[in-house]
Amino acid sequence: MKLRVLTYNIHRAIGVDRRFRLDRICQILAHYDADVVLLQEVDEGAPRSRGMNLAAEIAARLDYPNYALGSNHRMRRGSYGNATLSRLPLLSERNIDLTIEGRKQRGCQFTTLELRGNGEPRTLDVFNLHLGLLARERERQIGILVHCGEFPGLDGDRPCLVAGDFNDWRSRIRPIFTEVFRFGSATDLRSRWNSAMSTYPSFSPRAPLDRIYYRGLVLEGVRRCRLPISRVASDHLPVIADFETS
Repeated sequence: MKLRVLTYNIHRAIGVDRRFRLDRICQILAHYDADVVLLQEVDEGAPRSRGMNLAAEIAARLDYPNYALGSNHRMRRGSYGNATLSRLPLLSERNIDLTIEGRKQRGCQFTTLELRGNGEPRTLDVFNLHLGLLARERERQIGILVHCGEFPGLDGDRPCLVAGDFNDWRSRIRPIFTEVFRFGSATDLRSRWNSAMSTYPSFSPRAPLDRIYYRGLVLEGVRRCRLPISRVASDHLPVIADFETS
């Protein structure tokens, strides 16, 4: 079966023009119509986003039957975190705390989805994360992730995605996935070794912050969003990857 995955730090639906405009985010997501959507910086109950549960609102507007929201950063009023929207059945979900003491609260929204096909039923493990701003912090967070109970370890045949906002400017985390755990990197630039597509800032991308790592899937194509509206809707650009499942 074909599988389209999109990852996007939506910046609470507040664009680079400092305006809250959820319609812009929904317009972009509707254009690509991905099967699985991984969002970061998703508000729930915050005044700056009109008190909305943005995950529930986006899922309702775009007819996603399943969603999971992991709230990581608590504010005086409301919170925000990562959300996974899916057209595939959602079998389980858990929010994995990646917070390092003394640093901003961070997390990874884990979901198990059901892959529908002509053969035996299969599952897809999805890790939707947002890592910290410091290199050592990110390394420790990846250590927490790979030792959590949900990480599939050495089972290389089980379909798995690890994606989101890695804040990994210099690709220091990349070898952990590609060399140690044998993931493919969908967001690598094929023309330059150890370089990834830039997604930040959205109006003039220079930093490769948003990544998609995959295993047990066949990558058919990947691109970053080029819709003009995406240059203002958030400070990040979304990344879209198309896969084939066996």
